[in-house]
This record gives sequence, structure tokens and C-alpha cells, in this order.
Amino acid sequence: MWSGVFPAVTTKFTGDDRLDHAEMERCFGLQIEAGCDGLIVCGSLGEGPMLSHEEKLEVFQTARKIAGSRPVLMTINEAATREGAALAKRAAKAGADGLMVVPSPIYHTNPDETVATLKAVAAAGGLPVMIYSNRIAYRVDVTVDTMAELASDDLFVAIKESSDDIRRTTEIINRFGDRFDVFTGVDNLAFEALSVGAVGWIAGLVTAFPRETVAIYKLMKQGRREEALAIYRWFRPLLDLDVSTYLVQNIKLAEVLAIGSNDRVRMPRQPLSGARREAAEKIVRDALAKRPTLPAL
Repeated sequence: MWSGVFPAVTTKFTGDDRLDHAEMERCFGLQIEAGCDGLIVCGSLGEGPMLSHEEKLEVFQTARKIAGSRPVLMTINEAATREGAALAKRAAKAGADGLMVVPSPIYHTNPDETVATLKAVAAAGGLPVMIYSNRIAYRVDVTVDTMAELASDDLFVAIKESSDDIRRTTEIINRFGDRFDVFTGVDNLAFEALSVGAVGWIAGLVTAFPRETVAIYKLMKQGRREEALAIYRWFRPLLDLDVSTYLVQNIKLAEVLAIGSNDRVRMPRQPLSGARREAAEKIVRDALAKRPTLPAL
């Protein structure tokens, strides 16, 4: 159903902590112009847990306006299943093309609770669902066995595989074939996941480097592995910024330097400072100084 590069877009704020729709329109437009295949709003990188439902729906509408015919997915990452189901209903009414659903980021559900939560949110929204499996960040592992319990429900169509174990992609495909669209959700495992059969990439650094991200994906799909690998090797230090407690601040700083945006975040987060900022900025500036010429696609 879905494939390609789907940016997990950042949420932009004004200096007084309101949504900056004009800047989001500009930044989301850069993703679409570069050839991205869809957008995902209000996820981890989009600071979803820091947004009200009303704000999430506003961000969605801005993305929907810019995406044209490309799908826009709303992330459901609420602490309570009831609240997740309520947002799923509202997202469906607002015109979302699908949902990316995270089991509660606050309470670490057991397998039975994970299945029940995912099914409840999916049923409430009635939309195609991408299961977000991220045992590192959210301490809930949506295992292959858990996926098997969901496979009979046609609403579950895709997996964002972020277990940090590259073997998991092959295990999903071996178990289910093409039943689920498998997306990699770890930037610095993207080449590896695409090599073993992932059909898409939920990307983070794409928000600052959209053309390079799209190039890697398209080259891999065209069988031009060595060309893709050359870009990926240049990209790797940047992609490592996605695998961090400070991924939001890291990537927003990359947006400052690469696309002229800002790095405003919502508290309790604060922009990078001191040695941490210097280290991240050096990685981005070093990459910009050696930015590769992209091949024709």
C-alpha cells in the first residue's frame, strides 16, 4: 500500500511557542519537491507528545495542504488508549490517509495489552495503520509474534521497524511475505534494511537533506547499489544524529545549517548548547563541505 521515503517531519514553532505554519509549509514543501512519497506528522521527531490534539490536527492540515496527492499519516502516541482512539477518530474525520500507532509511550504494555491497544486505536480510526515498533525509545517490543496476532486485521498494513536489530526486517518478511509494508525507521540502518527487502524509509535527517535521502532510496530500488552506498557512507555521520536522546535538537540544528530553518523546540526540550552543540554542528558542517554530487535518477 505504501512505499518510498516518508519524512517524519519536524514541528515548527514561533518565538512565543505557537505553531509556525508558514515555516512548516516551506519545510514540508522541500520534502515534496525532492520527491518524497508521503509525510508523517507529530511523531517522535515531530514532538507529538508535547502537542495538544488541536495542535496535532493543525499540523496535519498544513501537511495535507502541501502533500497534494501523497499520503499524510497522523502519529498516535498518546499515553492512554482512550485518548489515542479519540485522536484517531478526529484524524480520520480530518482526512488522514493513515495512522502510525505507538503503544503507550508512558506505560510499558505487555504483549496482550499491546495488541489490545493497537486494535482499539485502529478500530476507532478505521484507517490503514502502520505499527510503530520501537523497543529502544518506548520500551515496548512489537515482536514478530505480536504482528502475527494483528495480521488477520486488514487495517494493519505496514510496520515501522525500529528495533535496532537489522535481522528483524528479514524475520518479518520470512514470516509474512508481503503481508505488511516494511519500513525502516532507523536512519543509520536504512541502507542495510533496504538491502534485505524493506520497501520504505521513515526518515529523520531527510528534513535537512531531502535530495540525498531520496537518491539513496531510488538508487537502491534501481539496483544501483554502489552509487547508493557511496552517498550513504557520506551520510552516515549525519544519520547517526537520529539515534540519540537529542534527535529532535540534533535534526533541527541540521535544518538550521542545511535549509535555513530554526531550532526552536518545545519545553522541556531546549536547543543544543555548549559542547554538545559544537559537536553536532561540526558533523553537519563537515558533511556540507563534502556534499556529494547526486547522480541522475
